[in-house]
Amino acid sequence: MKLNVGDLAPDFELNGVVRDHRQNFKLSSYRGSKPVVLAFYAVDFSPSCALQMPGYQADLASFAALNAQILGISPDSPYCHIAWQRQEIGWLDYPLLSDFWPHGEVARKYGVLRENPMPLPGISERAVFVVDEDGKIAFAKVYDLGSAPPNEEVLEILRRLYARKQAKGTSG
Repeated sequence: MKLNVGDLAPDFELNGVVRDHRQNFKLSSYRGSKPVVLAFYAVDFSPSCALQMPGYQADLASFAALNAQILGISPDSPYCHIAWQRQEIGWLDYPLLSDFWPHGEVARKYGVLRENPMPLPGISERAVFVVDEDGKIAFAKVYDLGSAPPNEEVLEILRRLYARKQAKGTSG
């Protein structure tokens, strides 16, 4: 992995979908307002991704209570994201972003594009980054492609960030 905790998260702007509505999303637009969970996943229509992405949906209220924004990111097109939700996993109430063109550019910036490893070059590693309100990486971890990362691990980081913000707000 190319980035570590404490590094400034590379900014990006990607086209994505929330349910079946397309729009652009820019990481820096969240700076100063909320932490962001960047959930890189391999591809739509794969078994473990079909567990991971709905898993965030199931815990969306917990993420929202901590003022966190989830952004799913894969190299699939927005149209593929829409078809996957419509046909297999159900509608998600958070954005799925398309790192389609230039292919894998954002995954490459974060050091999680599988460029050489066989099998499956050209997809993202299953990786989760938490970017705090200041735009710095507060958590970074790569998981096995065949598993869905546990939400509790990320929620614990978000609880710490939320507590830190609350403490700043009451002391200042």
